[in-house]
Amino acid sequence: MDKIRVPRAGLGRPRRRPDSLSADKAYSNRTIRAYLRRRGIRHVILEKKDHKAARLRRGSDGGRPPGFDKERYKKRKTVERAINKLKAHRAVATRYEKRAYIFLGTVTVAALVIWRRCRFPQPGSRPRDRRCLCRA
Repeated sequence: MDKIRVPRAGLGRPRRRPDSLSADKAYSNRTIRAYLRRRGIRHVILEKKDHKAARLRRGSDGGRPPGFDKERYKKRKTVERAINKLKAHRAVATRYEKRAYIFLGTVTVAALVIWRRCRFPQPGSRPRDRRCLCRA
């Protein structure tokens, strides 16, 4: 968590404190939640079922459930799906390239292929193809 860097639009070094953070269940633990609260970072992290059951089992000593915004979590899932679509391209998933600028080019080409399939579907295909991320 200390390695978080949010690039600035203009000049200047990157910020170390993001406005908000969205994560999946793997990051649902007391340590991470306490760290984010201490730094004043809003977060949307789904609570694990066993954590919820343990909290409910303790009754009033279990504390309040962590806040959860479903709409922001849906946006996280959209980003997750986009990353999975990029990883469907073998060169992106395996990262054979050693240099960052070559890997960036590989990711860019994969993103352009995904975009092209979405915007200009093949003749005879359904208008809203499963490969497409946009809302046609």
